[in-house]
Amino acid sequence: MSFHDHLLAQTTAERQSLLQIPIIGDALAGRIDRADYIAFLQQAYHHVRHTVPLLMACGSRLPARLEWLRTAIGEYIEEEMGHQEWVLDDLAAAGGDRAAAAASTPALATELMVSYAYDTIQRGNPVGFFGMVLVLEGTSVALATQAANSLQTSLDLPRNAFSYLLSHGDLDIEHVGFFKSLMDRLDDPQDQAAVIYAARRFYVLYGDIFRTLRAGGTRLAEAA
Repeated sequence: MSFHDHLLAQTTAERQSLLQIPIIGDALAGRIDRADYIAFLQQAYHHVRHTVPLLMACGSRLPARLEWLRTAIGEYIEEEMGHQEWVLDDLAAAGGDRAAAAASTPALATELMVSYAYDTIQRGNPVGFFGMVLVLEGTSVALATQAANSLQTSLDLPRNAFSYLLSHGDLDIEHVGFFKSLMDRLDDPQDQAAVIYAARRFYVLYGDIFRTLRAGGTRLAEAA
């Protein structure tokens, strides 16, 4: 079994737990309101804007033996530049306040996920950051395009309110193949263990963002 296949097998329970979160099922069925969608976009902005800084931090911490992985991170950085602006464009097209969203404080769940990503890179094995990549890209491929199509119909919003979801649903299909090739080159057991460990944590942390969207997480953060 390749390491990528082993990684998927070892994180099956956490992935299924994420997919069973009620608001995700509701989004796929077109059963969320515009406020839910705007709340999702606001939290997406708060973690997407850290993608490039996190990739840079990870690349800077990799040992010389993983120079090939540092090179691959450079490709990721080129692909991810400016995606936080796509999120804000969608939010505005959906009727949200772009400036207010950009100036807002992230919800606790979002802040904790981002903080854990930086901590993984700085305190632990920086390769563990690819556990976050697995969670975010894998979830996008599984859900993004279907959710965008359902929500466009149910919320009666223009297509340009879903550029982030639609682009990532398609873009991350390519990324998943690239990610698989990278993971299958990891041959150090400690690196492999770090990715599995982090992926399990990120499935929970990313899931918490969705679990708290309707629990006032965004509103509480704005009021803080």
